[in-house]
Amino acid sequence: MRRLLTYIRPYKIPVVAALVLLLFNAVLQTIGPLLTALAVDRYLAPSAKVTPTVLDRYLAPSPWTGLAQIAFLYLLVVIFGMFCDFGEQYIMQWVGQKAMFDLRREMMARLQRLDLSFYDHNPVGRLVTRITTDVDALNELFSSGLLMILGDLMMLSFVVIAMLELSPGMTGFLLAVMPLVVLVTMQFRRAVQKSYRRIRVAIARINSYLQEHISGIAVLQLFNREARSRAEFEQINRDHMEAYKDAIIAYGWFYPIAEFLGMLALALLLAYGGFRIRGGAIQIGVLVAFFQYGMRFFRPIQDLSEKYNIMQSAMAAAERVFKLLDTPVLIQSPAQAKPFPRSAAAVEFDHVWFAYKDEDWVLSDVSFRIQPGETIAVVGHTGAGKTTISSLLLRFYEVQRGAIRIGGIDIREFNLEDLRRNFGVVLQDPHLFTGTIAENIRLGTPGISDDQLSAAAARVNLLDFVQTLPEGFAQSVRERGAGYSTGQKQLINFARALAHNPRFLILDEATSSVDTETELRIRAALQQLVEGRTSIVIAHRLSTIQRADRIIVMHKGKLREIGTHQELLAVHGIYWKLYQLQYKDQEIGSARLTEEPVTGD
Repeated sequence: MRRLLTYIRPYKIPVVAALVLLLFNAVLQTIGPLLTALAVDRYLAPSAKVTPTVLDRYLAPSPWTGLAQIAFLYLLVVIFGMFCDFGEQYIMQWVGQKAMFDLRREMMARLQRLDLSFYDHNPVGRLVTRITTDVDALNELFSSGLLMILGDLMMLSFVVIAMLELSPGMTGFLLAVMPLVVLVTMQFRRAVQKSYRRIRVAIARINSYLQEHISGIAVLQLFNREARSRAEFEQINRDHMEAYKDAIIAYGWFYPIAEFLGMLALALLLAYGGFRIRGGAIQIGVLVAFFQYGMRFFRPIQDLSEKYNIMQSAMAAAERVFKLLDTPVLIQSPAQAKPFPRSAAAVEFDHVWFAYKDEDWVLSDVSFRIQPGETIAVVGHTGAGKTTISSLLLRFYEVQRGAIRIGGIDIREFNLEDLRRNFGVVLQDPHLFTGTIAENIRLGTPGISDDQLSAAAARVNLLDFVQTLPEGFAQSVRERGAGYSTGQKQLINFARALAHNPRFLILDEATSSVDTETELRIRAALQQLVEGRTSIVIAHRLSTIQRADRIIVMHKGKLREIGTHQELLAVHGIYWKLYQLQYKDQEIGSARLTEEPVTGD
């Protein structure tokens, strides 16, 4: 709770104003019953034992006029109370939204800084729940929970003080029920506390499942897995419902019991007050005022229980939110970063070892050097560690042993932004964001003019396609590039890499998911991309890397061969086997396509 309060500290002036309004409202709530008692004892059931008040000198002796004056005062009290209530609600809703805006902004900043290894273990749906549903629970605490608890406590305090002034004996009857109310409330608290934690976990599982299965809806329908998916979701949904059932049952018995205890106290108050009136100890107006105070007395107690539930829900959400915010960022820029080399710089892997988990090494003692302007191709079987090389070079993961250097400087000594700013990357799975084609190429980078945009698109053979679109570069792009082919999305990614004019280029299986025609266009674009740049081309298709200056062959996490295309073929090693397998399959496929059809003759 102390940590949550830090998010409303910047808005302490509005919060203080809301507290003042709460104080006024609590005072106004105690005035109404006093005015009722005055009206009854002075005009409706006159008594000689009426206690003098400061209003006596202003009230008319005539019953009609006096009642009208008291009614007018009561109306003013109600109106002022309404405005105080509105002001307090408005201010706290505003503060709550501001605090949640700050919290979501902080969470988004943390999510953007966390390492890729964090996302390897945390489903997207769970993270979405943290920044949406859980933050909404905290918003409810700030806007209608925390300050309202203070308001209820203030109202209880003023009501008890007013009742003690009127009749200590009858106040004792009301307070006698309090131990039972506290006992019931404690049982209620214990019942809902675990329930709210289960509800938060269930909501996260629902969001995670929906995100995964909606994203993969095509595969789901292709393999007729709808019924199985519905059954799995039904179980997850049922867990959520069962968690809510416990809270519903607790609510179901708490409010009737609390209402019963309140009515029991008022019944005792009626009996005791009646005897006191018959004995002439108190006036009828005092008993009427006590009934009004009794309603005001038990309502805040019930509200406190409801607000406590809001607090419990918020605490369950805060545990998860702060766990995310406290997740350490393992890969950070050094405090005293070295400037990135401005002149030509070689890339060196020096006895690099890396494992995603424990000592299950993905790379084992890998060493090689890429000269400035050189194009290096990395090939090997699936799982050989090709993509890991590029991930380590960009510091998405940290090397466990050895070092990676650029210009003789360990990449861990560079500022992360400087390091990654010098690299252009085209991945196997082209990712586009919602917006326009131009926005997806620029990605918010200032200084990329329209002419540079068109030039980059032309150099990667994308401009012809863009010119066929009704809005050209302003053509809208939906989520993940829906409506565009894989080849078109990949060409946009190539244009993005070229428009940023990086010094180093990484192409990670950039042509593996496109058709042959698009591959030919991309292969032509590659010549434009790698020109004058240090490039690393990771590919399964050996046809795309034969012109590389050198080819690195990875096998089971180790660097097994390195050389030019012809040199590697000459040694008849792993590369030669890969080459033979690929081209043998292509020759067999071509032969089958050109076979003469068998006829009846």
